Amino acid sequence: MEEANDTTEINFILLGLFNHTPTHVFLFSMVLMIFLTSLMGNALMILLIHEDPQLHTPMYFLLSQLSLMDMMLSSSIVPKMATNYLMGTKSISPAGCGTQIFLFLTLGGGECFLLAAMAYDRYVAICHPLRYPILMNQKLCLHMTTGSWLLGGVDRLMQAGATLSFPYCHSREINHFFCEAPSLVRLACADTTFFEFFMYVCCILMLLIPLSLILASYSLILAAVLRMRSTAAQKKAFATCSSHLAVVGLFYGAIIFIYMRPKSYRSVAHDKVVSAFYTIFTPVLNPLIYSVRNKEVKGALRKWLGTCKWNLKTKQNKTMHK
Repeated sequence: MEEANDTTEINFILLGLFNHTPTHVFLFSMVLMIFLTSLMGNALMILLIHEDPQLHTPMYFLLSQLSLMDMMLSSSIVPKMATNYLMGTKSISPAGCGTQIFLFLTLGGGECFLLAAMAYDRYVAICHPLRYPILMNQKLCLHMTTGSWLLGGVDRLMQAGATLSFPYCHSREINHFFCEAPSLVRLACADTTFFEFFMYVCCILMLLIPLSLILASYSLILAAVLRMRSTAAQKKAFATCSSHLAVVGLFYGAIIFIYMRPKSYRSVAHDKVVSAFYTIFTPVLNPLIYSVRNKEVKGALRKWLGTCKWNLKTKQNKTMHK
Protein backbone atom coordinates (compact mmCIF):
# COMPACT_ATOMS: atom_id res chain seq x y z
CA MET A 1 0.00 0.00 0.00
CA GLU A 2 1.31 3.48 -0.89
CA GLU A 3 1.95 5.98 1.88
CA ALA A 4 -0.26 9.06 1.68
CA ASN A 5 2.69 11.38 1.97
CA ASP A 6 4.90 9.66 -0.60
CA THR A 7 5.54 12.55 -2.97
CA THR A 8 7.54 10.34 -5.35
CA GLU A 9 4.65 7.99 -6.19
CA ILE A 10 1.34 9.85 -6.10
CA ASN A 11 0.56 12.36 -8.84
CA PHE A 12 -0.80 15.84 -8.28
CA ILE A 13 -4.11 16.94 -9.81
CA LEU A 14 -4.23 20.21 -11.76
CA LEU A 15 -7.80 21.53 -11.70
CA GLY A 16 -7.00 23.69 -14.73
CA LEU A 17 -8.19 27.03 -16.03
CA PHE A 18 -11.22 25.94 -18.08
CA ASN A 19 -14.13 23.53 -17.92
CA HIS A 20 -16.03 22.14 -20.93
CA THR A 21 -18.80 24.72 -21.33
CA PRO A 22 -19.10 26.37 -24.79
CA THR A 23 -17.72 29.65 -23.39
CA HIS A 24 -14.69 27.95 -21.88
CA VAL A 25 -14.07 25.93 -25.05
CA PHE A 26 -13.96 29.22 -26.95
CA LEU A 27 -11.60 30.74 -24.36
CA PHE A 28 -9.36 27.66 -24.53
CA SER A 29 -9.23 28.00 -28.33
CA MET A 30 -8.22 31.65 -27.95
CA VAL A 31 -5.46 30.73 -25.47
CA LEU A 32 -4.16 28.05 -27.84
CA MET A 33 -4.16 30.54 -30.72
CA ILE A 34 -2.33 33.11 -28.58
CA PHE A 35 0.25 30.47 -27.60
CA LEU A 36 0.92 29.51 -31.23
CA THR A 37 1.13 33.19 -32.21
CA SER A 38 3.59 33.75 -29.36
CA LEU A 39 5.79 30.86 -30.53
CA MET A 40 5.80 32.08 -34.14
CA GLY A 41 6.32 35.73 -33.18
CA ASN A 42 9.24 35.07 -30.84
CA ALA A 43 10.81 32.53 -33.23
CA LEU A 44 10.54 35.08 -36.05
CA MET A 45 12.14 37.74 -33.85
CA ILE A 46 15.10 35.43 -33.09
CA LEU A 47 15.41 34.55 -36.79
CA LEU A 48 15.41 38.20 -37.93
CA ILE A 49 18.00 39.19 -35.33
CA HIS A 50 20.20 36.26 -36.34
CA GLU A 51 19.87 36.82 -40.10
CA ASP A 52 20.08 40.63 -40.40
CA PRO A 53 23.60 42.08 -39.82
CA GLN A 54 22.07 45.46 -38.92
CA LEU A 55 20.46 43.84 -35.88
CA HIS A 56 23.74 42.38 -34.60
CA THR A 57 23.94 44.87 -31.73
CA PRO A 58 23.77 44.38 -27.93
CA MET A 59 20.20 45.70 -27.79
CA TYR A 60 18.90 43.14 -30.27
CA PHE A 61 21.03 40.33 -28.84
CA LEU A 62 19.37 40.93 -25.45
CA LEU A 63 16.00 41.09 -27.18
CA SER A 64 16.64 37.71 -28.82
CA GLN A 65 17.36 36.25 -25.37
CA LEU A 66 14.09 37.73 -24.11
CA SER A 67 12.24 36.04 -26.98
CA LEU A 68 13.97 32.73 -26.21
CA MET A 69 12.99 32.95 -22.53
CA ASP A 70 9.39 33.77 -23.46
CA MET A 71 9.20 30.81 -25.86
CA MET A 72 10.54 28.42 -23.24
CA LEU A 73 8.30 29.85 -20.51
CA SER A 74 5.04 29.40 -22.40
CA SER A 75 6.19 26.03 -23.84
CA SER A 76 6.80 24.65 -20.35
CA ILE A 77 3.19 25.36 -19.33
CA VAL A 78 0.66 25.61 -22.18
CA PRO A 79 1.25 22.22 -23.94
CA LYS A 80 0.68 20.30 -20.68
CA MET A 81 -2.41 22.38 -19.89
CA ALA A 82 -3.77 21.83 -23.43
CA THR A 83 -3.06 18.07 -23.35
CA ASN A 84 -4.84 17.65 -20.01
CA TYR A 85 -7.82 19.67 -21.24
CA LEU A 86 -8.19 17.87 -24.58
CA MET A 87 -7.66 14.37 -23.15
CA GLY A 88 -9.82 14.97 -20.07
CA THR A 89 -6.95 14.17 -17.69
CA LYS A 90 -5.72 16.36 -14.85
CA SER A 91 -2.76 14.56 -13.34
CA ILE A 92 0.87 15.62 -13.32
CA SER A 93 3.72 13.62 -11.80
CA PRO A 94 5.88 15.08 -9.02
CA ALA A 95 8.82 15.10 -11.48
CA GLY A 96 6.71 16.98 -14.03
CA CYS A 97 5.53 19.36 -11.34
CA GLY A 98 9.10 20.01 -10.17
CA THR A 99 10.21 20.59 -13.76
CA GLN A 100 7.47 23.17 -14.28
CA ILE A 101 8.35 24.99 -11.05
CA PHE A 102 12.06 24.97 -11.88
CA LEU A 103 11.62 26.17 -15.48
CA PHE A 104 9.08 28.82 -14.58
CA LEU A 105 11.16 30.27 -11.76
CA THR A 106 14.41 30.02 -13.74
CA LEU A 107 12.97 31.77 -16.76
CA GLY A 108 10.98 34.28 -14.70
CA GLY A 109 14.01 35.15 -12.56
CA GLY A 110 16.28 35.25 -15.61
CA GLU A 111 13.88 37.61 -17.37
CA CYS A 112 13.94 39.98 -14.38
CA PHE A 113 17.71 40.40 -14.67
CA LEU A 114 17.61 40.45 -18.47
CA LEU A 115 15.15 43.36 -18.42
CA ALA A 116 17.57 45.17 -16.07
CA ALA A 117 20.40 44.52 -18.56
CA MET A 118 18.22 45.91 -21.37
CA ALA A 119 17.54 49.03 -19.28
CA TYR A 120 21.29 49.50 -18.74
CA ASP A 121 21.87 49.09 -22.48
CA ARG A 122 19.35 51.87 -23.24
CA TYR A 123 20.91 54.07 -20.53
CA VAL A 124 24.36 53.76 -22.09
CA ALA A 125 23.02 54.25 -25.65
CA ILE A 126 21.14 57.44 -24.77
CA CYS A 127 23.25 58.99 -21.99
CA HIS A 128 26.73 57.95 -23.23
CA PRO A 129 26.36 57.35 -27.00
CA LEU A 130 30.03 58.00 -27.83
CA ARG A 131 31.21 55.44 -25.27
CA TYR A 132 28.54 52.86 -26.14
CA PRO A 133 30.88 50.47 -28.08
CA ILE A 134 33.21 50.39 -25.06
CA LEU A 135 30.66 50.26 -22.24
CA MET A 136 28.40 47.73 -24.00
CA ASN A 137 30.99 45.49 -25.64
CA GLN A 138 30.29 41.92 -26.71
CA LYS A 139 32.03 40.39 -23.68
CA LEU A 140 29.95 42.38 -21.18
CA CYS A 141 26.79 41.58 -23.12
CA LEU A 142 27.51 37.84 -22.94
CA HIS A 143 28.35 38.09 -19.22
CA MET A 144 25.06 39.87 -18.47
CA THR A 145 23.07 37.30 -20.46
CA THR A 146 24.84 34.32 -18.86
CA GLY A 147 24.42 35.91 -15.43
CA SER A 148 20.68 36.32 -16.02
CA TRP A 149 20.27 32.61 -16.83
CA LEU A 150 22.47 31.46 -13.92
CA LEU A 151 20.93 33.73 -11.26
CA GLY A 152 17.49 32.49 -12.24
CA GLY A 153 18.58 28.84 -12.21
CA VAL A 154 20.52 28.56 -8.94
CA ASP A 155 17.91 30.23 -6.75
CA ARG A 156 15.02 28.42 -8.41
CA LEU A 157 16.70 25.00 -8.08
CA MET A 158 16.62 25.48 -4.30
CA GLN A 159 12.98 26.61 -4.32
CA ALA A 160 11.80 23.74 -6.55
CA GLY A 161 13.60 21.17 -4.38
CA ALA A 162 12.25 22.64 -1.14
CA THR A 163 8.68 22.80 -2.47
CA LEU A 164 8.62 19.09 -3.41
CA SER A 165 10.28 18.03 -0.14
CA PHE A 166 7.17 18.89 1.88
CA PRO A 167 4.76 16.07 2.78
CA TYR A 168 1.44 16.32 0.95
CA CYS A 169 -0.78 14.03 2.99
CA HIS A 170 -4.26 15.37 2.26
CA SER A 171 -5.68 16.77 -0.97
CA ARG A 172 -3.32 16.81 -3.93
CA GLU A 173 -5.64 18.97 -6.00
CA ILE A 174 -3.82 22.11 -7.15
CA ASN A 175 -6.35 24.82 -8.03
CA HIS A 176 -4.22 26.05 -10.92
CA PHE A 177 -3.40 25.22 -14.54
CA PHE A 178 0.30 24.56 -13.84
CA CYS A 179 2.55 23.85 -10.87
CA GLU A 180 3.42 27.18 -9.30
CA ALA A 181 5.21 27.21 -5.94
CA PRO A 182 2.68 29.32 -3.95
CA SER A 183 -0.24 27.12 -5.09
CA LEU A 184 1.62 23.91 -4.24
CA VAL A 185 2.82 25.07 -0.81
CA ARG A 186 -0.81 25.70 0.22
CA LEU A 187 -1.38 21.91 0.12
CA ALA A 188 1.55 20.94 2.36
CA CYS A 189 0.65 19.37 5.71
CA ALA A 190 3.72 20.82 7.42
CA ASP A 191 4.80 24.16 8.80
CA THR A 192 5.84 26.18 5.74
CA THR A 193 6.40 29.50 7.55
CA PHE A 194 10.17 29.48 7.13
CA PHE A 195 9.95 28.49 3.47
CA GLU A 196 7.39 31.21 2.73
CA PHE A 197 9.68 33.76 4.42
CA PHE A 198 12.61 32.43 2.35
CA MET A 199 10.51 32.68 -0.81
CA TYR A 200 9.54 36.25 0.08
CA VAL A 201 13.21 37.21 0.57
CA CYS A 202 14.05 35.61 -2.80
CA CYS A 203 11.31 37.69 -4.41
CA ILE A 204 12.80 40.86 -2.96
CA LEU A 205 16.21 39.95 -4.37
CA MET A 206 14.97 38.66 -7.73
CA LEU A 207 12.26 41.27 -8.35
CA LEU A 208 12.90 44.48 -6.45
CA ILE A 209 16.67 44.74 -7.02
CA PRO A 210 16.41 44.47 -10.84
CA LEU A 211 13.32 46.71 -10.78
CA SER A 212 15.25 49.34 -8.80
CA LEU A 213 18.06 49.22 -11.40
CA ILE A 214 15.50 49.58 -14.21
CA LEU A 215 13.80 52.57 -12.57
CA ALA A 216 17.17 54.22 -11.86
CA SER A 217 18.28 53.70 -15.48
CA TYR A 218 15.07 55.18 -16.87
CA SER A 219 15.15 58.13 -14.48
CA LEU A 220 18.59 59.03 -15.87
CA ILE A 221 17.37 58.39 -19.42
CA LEU A 222 14.36 60.68 -18.92
CA ALA A 223 16.58 63.45 -17.60
CA ALA A 224 18.91 63.05 -20.60
CA VAL A 225 16.04 62.99 -23.12
CA LEU A 226 14.49 66.16 -21.71
CA ARG A 227 17.82 67.92 -22.20
CA MET A 228 17.98 66.95 -25.90
CA ARG A 229 17.55 69.85 -28.33
CA SER A 230 16.49 67.71 -31.29
CA THR A 231 12.77 66.83 -31.33
CA ALA A 232 13.47 63.88 -33.67
CA ALA A 233 16.06 62.46 -31.24
CA GLN A 234 13.61 62.87 -28.35
CA LYS A 235 10.88 61.03 -30.26
CA LYS A 236 13.23 58.16 -31.18
CA ALA A 237 14.44 57.82 -27.57
CA PHE A 238 10.91 57.90 -26.20
CA ALA A 239 9.69 55.33 -28.77
CA THR A 240 12.46 52.85 -27.89
CA CYS A 241 12.17 53.32 -24.13
CA SER A 242 8.37 53.30 -23.98
CA SER A 243 8.39 49.86 -25.66
CA HIS A 244 10.78 48.51 -23.04
CA LEU A 245 8.84 50.12 -20.18
CA ALA A 246 5.60 48.56 -21.46
CA VAL A 247 7.23 45.09 -21.30
CA VAL A 248 8.65 45.82 -17.83
CA GLY A 249 5.31 47.08 -16.50
CA LEU A 250 3.35 44.08 -17.80
CA PHE A 251 5.84 41.51 -16.54
CA TYR A 252 6.76 42.98 -13.14
CA GLY A 253 3.22 44.12 -12.31
CA ALA A 254 1.78 40.62 -12.70
CA ILE A 255 4.61 38.78 -10.90
CA ILE A 256 4.71 41.20 -7.94
CA PHE A 257 0.91 40.79 -7.64
CA ILE A 258 1.31 37.01 -7.29
CA TYR A 259 4.47 36.68 -5.21
CA MET A 260 4.58 39.74 -2.97
CA ARG A 261 0.99 40.23 -1.83
CA PRO A 262 0.18 39.54 1.85
CA LYS A 263 -1.52 36.18 2.43
CA SER A 264 -4.75 37.81 3.61
CA TYR A 265 -5.24 39.46 0.18
CA ARG A 266 -4.69 36.33 -1.90
CA SER A 267 -7.44 34.77 -4.00
CA VAL A 268 -6.99 31.51 -5.91
CA ALA A 269 -9.26 32.67 -8.75
CA HIS A 270 -7.39 35.96 -9.14
CA ASP A 271 -4.02 34.19 -8.98
CA LYS A 272 -4.96 31.89 -11.86
CA VAL A 273 -6.04 34.78 -14.08
CA VAL A 274 -2.94 36.87 -13.33
CA SER A 275 -0.67 33.84 -13.81
CA ALA A 276 -2.29 33.28 -17.21
CA PHE A 277 -1.50 36.88 -18.05
CA TYR A 278 2.28 36.64 -17.55
CA THR A 279 2.72 33.04 -18.75
CA ILE A 280 0.47 33.16 -21.83
CA PHE A 281 -0.38 36.75 -22.82
CA THR A 282 2.84 38.68 -22.03
CA PRO A 283 5.06 36.43 -24.23
CA VAL A 284 2.93 37.25 -27.29
CA LEU A 285 2.98 40.98 -26.54
CA ASN A 286 6.78 41.29 -26.43
CA PRO A 287 7.46 40.62 -30.16
CA LEU A 288 4.42 42.73 -31.11
CA ILE A 289 5.56 45.71 -29.01
CA TYR A 290 9.13 45.55 -30.30
CA SER A 291 8.24 44.91 -33.94
CA VAL A 292 5.30 47.28 -34.48
CA ARG A 293 7.11 50.24 -32.91
CA ASN A 294 10.59 49.50 -34.28
CA LYS A 295 11.57 50.61 -37.80
CA GLU A 296 14.73 48.48 -37.85
CA VAL A 297 12.82 45.28 -37.05
CA LYS A 298 10.15 46.11 -39.63
CA GLY A 299 12.89 46.79 -42.19
CA ALA A 300 14.57 43.46 -41.39
CA LEU A 301 11.20 41.69 -41.79
CA ARG A 302 10.59 43.28 -45.21
CA LYS A 303 14.11 42.33 -46.30
CA TRP A 304 13.68 38.74 -45.11
CA LEU A 305 10.29 38.40 -46.83
CA GLY A 306 11.82 39.80 -50.02
CA THR A 307 14.64 37.24 -49.85
CA CYS A 308 12.15 34.41 -49.28
CA LYS A 309 10.06 35.58 -52.24
CA TRP A 310 13.13 35.81 -54.51
CA ASN A 311 14.32 32.32 -53.45
CA LEU A 312 10.85 30.91 -54.14
CA LYS A 313 10.76 32.46 -57.62
CA THR A 314 14.26 31.13 -58.35
CA LYS A 315 13.21 27.61 -57.40
CA GLN A 316 10.06 27.85 -59.51
CA ASN A 317 12.08 29.04 -62.56
CA LYS A 318 14.56 26.19 -62.14
CA THR A 319 11.69 23.70 -61.92
CA MET A 320 10.06 25.09 -65.10
CA HIS A 321 13.31 24.85 -67.09
CA LYS A 322 13.92 21.21 -66.18
